[in-house]
Amino acid sequence: MRIVVAGGAGFIGSHLTEELLKQGHKVVVIDNFITGSRKNLEHLKTDNLFVIDHDITQPIYLGEKVDRIYHLASPASPIDYQKHPIQTLKVGALGTHNMLGMAMTHGARILLSSTSEVYGDPEVHPQTEEYWGHVNPVGPRSCYDESKRFAEAIVVAYRDYHHVDTRIIRIFNTYGPRMRLNDGRVVPEFISQVLKGKNITIYGDGTQTRSFCYVSDLVRGMIGVMEHSYMNPINLGNPAEITINEFAEQIIKVSGIKVEKVNLPLPKDDPKRRKPDITKAKEIIGWQPTVSLEEGLRKTIEWAKENV
Repeated sequence: MRIVVAGGAGFIGSHLTEELLKQGHKVVVIDNFITGSRKNLEHLKTDNLFVIDHDITQPIYLGEKVDRIYHLASPASPIDYQKHPIQTLKVGALGTHNMLGMAMTHGARILLSSTSEVYGDPEVHPQTEEYWGHVNPVGPRSCYDESKRFAEAIVVAYRDYHHVDTRIIRIFNTYGPRMRLNDGRVVPEFISQVLKGKNITIYGDGTQTRSFCYVSDLVRGMIGVMEHSYMNPINLGNPAEITINEFAEQIIKVSGIKVEKVNLPLPKDDPKRRKPDITKAKEIIGWQPTVSLEEGLRKTIEWAKENV
C-alpha cells in the first residue's frame, strides 16, 4: 500500500514509519519539523520512503493514490504545546480537516492518533473509552486537550456525514528510543537527569500514577486498529500502573546510577492518575503490551546514553 504518515518524523511516527517500510509499504512522511527531526528517519535508506516538508494546517494535494493515512501530527509534550499553543490548536482542527479531505479524495482509510489527555484529570479510574473526561477548557493544557477532543469530533462527523473510513486511537504514556530528551515529559526527563548525574525532580509528592507503554507495543496496536473494521475510539497503553516515586526508583535501578529525588510543586491540572482500560483493544483487535517496563527502560537508556 501507499501510506501517508503525518508527523512521521516524530518519536512515535518514525517508529511507525520504520515498521510500515519493513512490511513492504511505500510511506509518505509529511512533517513540518516543529518537534519532529530528520535524524529520526536518517537510518531508513529505501526508495519506498518519501519525505515532504509541509505544515498540514495548509492544504496539500498528492497526485498518486493513497490507501492509508496515519494522522500523528501535533506537538505532544507540555513544553512543546505550551510553546506552540496556536499551532497545536490549528493542527488539531485545520490539520485534521485537511487529512480528512485527503482521505475523501483518495478513498483512503484514516487513523487519528488521539490521546489519553481527552480524559483530562480523570474522576473515573481506570479510564474507559465511554468516559467523557474532566477537562479544563481554559487551563494550561487546554490547547492540546481540546485540539484532540475537536479532532475526534470532526473525524466522527466525516465518518457519519461523508462516510469516510475512519479509526481513532487514544494513546497513553509511551516511551522508547528517539524521544526528545529535552521535551519535559517524565521518561526523557528522568533518564536525562540520571545520565547526567543530576537529582531526579519529582513534581508533587510523587504519589500520582502513570502507565508506560513501550513504543514497539504501541506501533503494533496502531496497525492492528487501522487494519480492523472497528471505528469507535480504542485506548492503547499499558495498564500496569506505577507511582512517579516508584518509576524514579526503577530508572535509578535500571541505569545503575545513584542519584537523589527532589520534590517540586505540582503543575496546574496535572493528572493525578493515568491507567487505560484496554478491554476493547484485547477483545476487538487481540492486542495487549508484551514489553516489560524494565526491558523497555533498558533499551531506552542504552539509546539515551548515545544521545544525551
